[in-house]
Amino acid sequence: MHRILTPLTSAVTYSRWLHMLIPAAAASVWFFISDAFWAPLLFAVPIGLIPAMRLEEGIQAQLLLTPSERGRPDASIATASSSSWAEQWRTVLWLEVRLLISAGAILALWLPVASIELVLSAAGRPPGGLAEGLDPHWWNVLLAPLPIVPLLVMVVLGGRLSTAAARWLLGPSPTDRLTVLEGLTEELLERNRMARELHDSIGHALTVAVVQAGAARTANDPAFTERALAAIEETGRDALEDLERVLRVLRESGTPVSRRPTLAEAERLLDSARSSGAKVDARVSGDLGLVPAPVSREGYRILQESLTNVLRHAGPVSVRVTIAVDDGRLELEVANPLSGAAGLPGSGSGLRGIRERAALLGGKARTESREDEWRVSVSLPLDGIRWSDAVHRSSGR
Repeated sequence: MHRILTPLTSAVTYSRWLHMLIPAAAASVWFFISDAFWAPLLFAVPIGLIPAMRLEEGIQAQLLLTPSERGRPDASIATASSSSWAEQWRTVLWLEVRLLISAGAILALWLPVASIELVLSAAGRPPGGLAEGLDPHWWNVLLAPLPIVPLLVMVVLGGRLSTAAARWLLGPSPTDRLTVLEGLTEELLERNRMARELHDSIGHALTVAVVQAGAARTANDPAFTERALAAIEETGRDALEDLERVLRVLRESGTPVSRRPTLAEAERLLDSARSSGAKVDARVSGDLGLVPAPVSREGYRILQESLTNVLRHAGPVSVRVTIAVDDGRLELEVANPLSGAAGLPGSGSGLRGIRERAALLGGKARTESREDEWRVSVSLPLDGIRWSDAVHRSSGR
């Protein structure tokens, strides 16, 4: 019994009923002009062929039939204009079905009128409408609730029928589904990229802070301690900016990603490493302005992670950084004296992140120990972003 009565307590049941009555109101205006009941069905054909009609009907159906799906990218009712003849004719069929369901809703409105007639007949008035023909008796009042039962059934089943028809005829096309899938995939890729960036940025800041604090404690030099605290402050501020940017994007869906650092700002990474005690010898050749923004941003993060690994595993040692733009490629190498864990290839998630970034842009990353040095070498094609897009499309995005 509870399962039977539950739909009657749901707000969506009555919003669906309203959806059924809207075309009934429009059709009633026509019947004041003509008694040709087939005219609205005929008129629905050219109306449904208008591409924007699918959008209008989709918005209305989503709002009244499936309000819980409103605004969701995976909604079962599409809110887009027709992009093909098939979608236009499906819209025509939807309008026809909606008008027929609406006709049933109009007939159902006579049921409560019958209940009123039965109540009045108890006072001796001959009943009319659907109750016409019954003799006026006081016990007719006991029959008054009976017409309400099929009305409630019509309200529930008619709403479900309308919803099923809308999902079938106004549901997303394969193109719509592909668009939604691409959007969701892009969002997941963006969040994954932001997680990697946050790992790199916070990891770099914490590594610099630990190295600087340890050096300041052992140096026993007020001037050095002041420089160390300034470096910790600057690195921490940069990390907080990255954290705030990522959190803002996560809080506000659809917010564009704020500007991210590129290799043109690599000097601040080098200065941060120098302030941690590392002796950085940097060599830059070629025009960094020729590097596309996506490649330059990933190159910045690769350099950041490489310097963080040096400071974390080898400490403030000599570091040789080479950045070269030549023959359509960006070549980046970070080398430091081989020391302990720094020479373990593939240790930690940082090196894996470097390889993933390089592979995403169609490049290669190599980590090796050679000539008593630990080297991270990365080669990225300057047109790698186009290669990445092609891979994403071919993988079903």
